Amino acid sequence: MRVFLNSDPNGWGSYPGSSTPVSPVLALVGFVGLCLLVGAVGGTIVAGTSWSWFLSLSPPPGMVPAWLFAPVWVCLYSMIGVAGWLAWRRSISARPLRLWGWQLAANSLWVPAFFGLHSVPLALAVSAVLLVLVAITVRAFATLHSLAAGLLVPYLAWTGYATYLTAGFWWLNPN
Repeated sequence: MRVFLNSDPNGWGSYPGSSTPVSPVLALVGFVGLCLLVGAVGGTIVAGTSWSWFLSLSPPPGMVPAWLFAPVWVCLYSMIGVAGWLAWRRSISARPLRLWGWQLAANSLWVPAFFGLHSVPLALAVSAVLLVLVAITVRAFATLHSLAAGLLVPYLAWTGYATYLTAGFWWLNPN
């Protein structure tokens, strides 16, 4: 994740090993775009799967309507991207951005586990790891930029909710 290091957090940055400056606006587009790409790939997996399997599952109490997930995730992915960008602008250490990358990677694994493999236990394990990574990332971002950390709080809450739902699907659908 060295590419996320910013050598000039108050202005134009450059990638390590490059003297070419990176526009903050271009970096913002990159951070948000990467997050939306993760969501789009997940959406493609969901759209390509048989809904009959998902509809055959007994939902846990408190399950929101299925149509609500896409707009919530678009909003959350945008916020995750902006948070990463804000942290990048202030970061002098690779650790917070490495955590940001790891949580995004973990996030990208849930949909293939749940919808692609139909493995609710695996999806629950991914969700638990994701929840921990997001919490650690929020804490790391709080030392850099309060808004960056604040933008991740709804994501943390939604990840907690998603973990509850995944556990509920596993409990109610043991096969």
